[in-house]
Amino acid sequence: MRLDAEYVLPLRWDDDHDLDDLASYLEVVVRWIDVTVVDGSEQARFAAHAAAFPPRVRQVAPASRRGNGKACGVVSGLALARHERVVIADDDVRHDRSSLIALVSGLRDADLVVPQNVFVPGPWHARWDTARSLVNRCARNDYPGTYAVRRSILAGGYDEETLFENLEMERTVRARGGRVRRRPDLFVPRRPPTARQFLGQRVRQAYDSLAQPMRMGGELALAPAMFALRRRPGILCLLFGASIVAAEIGRRRDHGRHVFSPSAALWAPLWVAERAVTSWIAAALRVGGGVPYAGRRMKRAATPLRRLRRATEGA
Repeated sequence: MRLDAEYVLPLRWDDDHDLDDLASYLEVVVRWIDVTVVDGSEQARFAAHAAAFPPRVRQVAPASRRGNGKACGVVSGLALARHERVVIADDDVRHDRSSLIALVSGLRDADLVVPQNVFVPGPWHARWDTARSLVNRCARNDYPGTYAVRRSILAGGYDEETLFENLEMERTVRARGGRVRRRPDLFVPRRPPTARQFLGQRVRQAYDSLAQPMRMGGELALAPAMFALRRRPGILCLLFGASIVAAEIGRRRDHGRHVFSPSAALWAPLWVAERAVTSWIAAALRVGGGVPYAGRRMKRAATPLRRLRRATEGA
């Protein structure tokens, strides 16, 4: 039985090395749910994708290309969705039927459902990035590459000129009175990026923290703290040990120990050291006009929730 929902996949590729894998995945998914791929790739790649995708997959170009490419794709896909319930998923997400059913079913009493991604397989750089997710799980605020949302709550879209598009979407739902339901126990596989892509994401991920001032303040404090403790290695080791404890708490929450490797938390000190450096680079880029993204600079990470609420009340 097909799901009464739409699967929206925003896409913009400069390299088609994963095209066969994505096409094979969509061949399965389209049997369960209507699929719309919003493809912002250049014309020749758009045509190559059309030839590779299953015939039942609807492929369209985004209505706008002026902002964050993923946000433009999501907003265009929501506008064209044939169903009220929509699953949004990045091109590296790999749902199975049970995870789709769980996400769509969660919209019975929520407007946005937030699952948990887990990298499969897990090369070294994926394990490094998993430490970030585990620390986020400890604080109960990880942001995956897939969501389920009610189309009506995002009628008119959301701001496409922000870098942290997932947080912008979630805040827009909240500002409009929508209910957000987190499902940290619903694990959805995700293909890891290449090592080169991983390295290119380090500063952009740190820039996202600018949308969460308290978190950014804590991350900016890491480098001065480490410098101050450089002659006190025992205390510095305690700091890194605390990051491992936080990551392990995140690993154990909501049955995470069944999907995350027992050694996953041990990568947390590397992520902390990384963020101690990249947070300052992100802050400097903010002063300098924004972080480079797809040939342009994006200044805003996300819109404050209070501002979105004021805009909603004044609409």
